[in-house]
Amino acid sequence: MPDVKHFDPDAVLDRAVRLFWRRGAAAGIAEVVAETGLSRSSLYATFGGKRDLYVAALRRYADRQSRPVFDRLAADGRGLPGIAAFFGGLVAARCSGEYARWGCMVSNAHAAQDGSDAGEREVLDAHHEALCTAMRTALLAAREHGQLRGDVDVRSAAQLLALLAYGVNLRSRAGADPGELADTVDAALRSFSPLP
Repeated sequence: MPDVKHFDPDAVLDRAVRLFWRRGAAAGIAEVVAETGLSRSSLYATFGGKRDLYVAALRRYADRQSRPVFDRLAADGRGLPGIAAFFGGLVAARCSGEYARWGCMVSNAHAAQDGSDAGEREVLDAHHEALCTAMRTALLAAREHGQLRGDVDVRSAAQLLALLAYGVNLRSRAGADPGELADTVDAALRSFSPLP
């Protein structure tokens, strides 16, 4: 007779996301057991171990937290105002509310990653490409609206804005002032605009 699970793996994964978002992959197995309510044997039988659970949680975070935001940015169509709105939402989410000072689980993973886990690297690379694609789409809209200087290379600018997003995430985790973060974003976006 097959073993019957007496827990919801999706609910467990959601709790794991919260733990790893706050603590990163360094969270100990005892913390994982306490947060998820699973025994070690159930954890290993269902997810394959703590590292596998961490990568699954990272993937879930990217799919459920990041992807919808990237999709909204790509569909916005306003150009630089859409990018400004993206960053405004980012600063607000990182500096206030339930998740203040948690940073971004993906940015936190980038900061701690040593390149040894292929599954983690795959999630991080896919997330980065999705962010850059959304930024390129928004920048192309900006070009169509005449909001970019002629010499702005859209691909490089999208990479720069992606790196700025990671920086906002990491600095907010360290308690940066939201006004300073917003001013930095404004300065970056102004650097793309044509001179008056």
